[in-house]
Amino acid sequence: MSGRARRGRWMWGVVALFALLHWDFWLWDDATLWLGFLPAGLGYHALYSLCAGLLWFVFIRLAWPEHVEEWASRGKSPEDPR
Repeated sequence: MSGRARRGRWMWGVVALFALLHWDFWLWDDATLWLGFLPAGLGYHALYSLCAGLLWFVFIRLAWPEHVEEWASRGKSPEDPR
């Protein structure tokens, strides 16, 4: 197992926590507007989406499997019929 894969194990816990945060039940009855025009639930999910993108960027930088890069840099193998 590569060092990147070992470092990436903690990420499953972060993914589980992030999945639980997706259900924003605490905002279901919130009628406040963020910035004067954005409903609280929509604003929360806009921030959630930005954080999800940042989270995946961090995950890719920390735990992307090196064997995938090695395979891609080798190019097409001779036994590949395509």
